[in-house]
Amino acid sequence: MTTRILFVCLGNICRSPTAHGVFVAQADAQGVPVQVESAGTGGWHIGDPPDARATAEAAARGYDLSALRAQQVQVGDFDRFDLIIAMDTSNLAALERMRPAGNTTPVELFLRYAETDRTEVPDPYYEGEFDMVLDLIEDASRGLLASLSR
Repeated sequence: MTTRILFVCLGNICRSPTAHGVFVAQADAQGVPVQVESAGTGGWHIGDPPDARATAEAAARGYDLSALRAQQVQVGDFDRFDLIIAMDTSNLAALERMRPAGNTTPVELFLRYAETDRTEVPDPYYEGEFDMVLDLIEDASRGLLASLSR
């Protein structure tokens, strides 16, 4: 059975497209059937490619984000996906505010699947640290894949 997962951050140009690319690559390597998309809670970057810094950091580790384009979360996504993964508590709160009445799709923080004391994937857009963000995303992706295999 294919699991449908949506990764969500603020603008869909740094964290969620990185998670999208990393998770798909890891799932493919393990033969785990998934359908993955990423989106932002805001619509400022719709149609834009991922941030060049995120793309470069991902490429240095063998992940290709070049085909991805930013999109905004839609209410219908709650019915289209089996699991929605938020990068931080602000994204999580925004998702819960848009959740349709009666919808039970799990919406979770990504780092609940990582071996870290952190609860949020920090936004590298202003602060940088794309390498550390990629470390967290790789770790959480491994944990999420392991949870799907149970």
